Amino acid sequence: MVEQLLTAAIAAGVGIVVYMGAAARVVKQYERGVVFRFGRLRDEIRPPGFAAIVPGIDRMRKVNMQIVTLPVPAQEGITRDNVTVRVDAVVYFKVVDPANAIVAVEDYRFAVSQMAQTSLRSIIGKSDLDDLLSNREMLNQGLELMIDSPAVGWGVQIDRVEIKDVSLPETMKRSMARQAEADRERRARVINADAELQASHKLAEAAGVMSDQPAALQLRLLQTVVAVAAEKNSTLVLPFPVELLRFLERAAPPAATPSETTDSPPSLAAGPPAAGPEDVASVAGAENAAPAPRTDVATPPGVVNGSAPPAPNAGGPVRPRSVADGAPE
Repeated sequence: MVEQLLTAAIAAGVGIVVYMGAAARVVKQYERGVVFRFGRLRDEIRPPGFAAIVPGIDRMRKVNMQIVTLPVPAQEGITRDNVTVRVDAVVYFKVVDPANAIVAVEDYRFAVSQMAQTSLRSIIGKSDLDDLLSNREMLNQGLELMIDSPAVGWGVQIDRVEIKDVSLPETMKRSMARQAEADRERRARVINADAELQASHKLAEAAGVMSDQPAALQLRLLQTVVAVAAEKNSTLVLPFPVELLRFLERAAPPAATPSETTDSPPSLAAGPPAAGPEDVASVAGAENAAPAPRTDVATPPGVVNGSAPPAPNAGGPVRPRSVADGAPE
């Protein structure tokens, strides 16, 4: 009898242990338990800790309440300005209603992933390339709203959506690089032109001061020479401004003018001047057909073609023949 009671107690204990093992469940801190009894959802959501169910009658599914990081595969699309791009993103979401996450949708992870891909392609088609590259905050907010709208009924809350990378074709990258280079060059030219304008104003003011004080120009020239000589160059370039020449012209005394009371030329009425012996020889040589031979010995005055001069008169010296006289006396 005692042995039978002991055997029954042992059997009951083993049955209780087996029952408790089959009925016991442990829910972790980041999980919640959803219990189905005969396929019907129980209203009570099992909190973290130890939970017991009826074996064979109840079934419990655990739902992770942590924030899930879901990468969205790269989606290729055409932007509103007809540029082909590949965009990938990442979605951060979490379950806020475990019952709806199990009952309302078959697989909430797969559903969120597909919705994110569809929304990303839609965002690409509605946006320009410049918005995808520089205005991502607004696109992230729009993408989050597009995914969060259907996810609310699934018991899922979208925490954040980020566009990770935008891949462009190589031709578009080169075009954008040329555009950026041209824009940089334009800005550099504008800055240089502005600097030249400001410098011209300052130089105009300096020129006005130097025109009032011409000695300031000379001092500036000396300062330039000192600055150039300080470089220890073998060649010294000395600038010579035109204004310095004008200053020297103003400082120089006026040049002397020729006198207006010069001797007047001889009158034509008085006749040409008397010809000398050289003139007589020149005229006689011109009358001959052949020119006189050139000799190294100088011809004495009064000798024409090698002939002796005419004999002098007894009364006085002979006046040489002149072109003006016409005939000898």
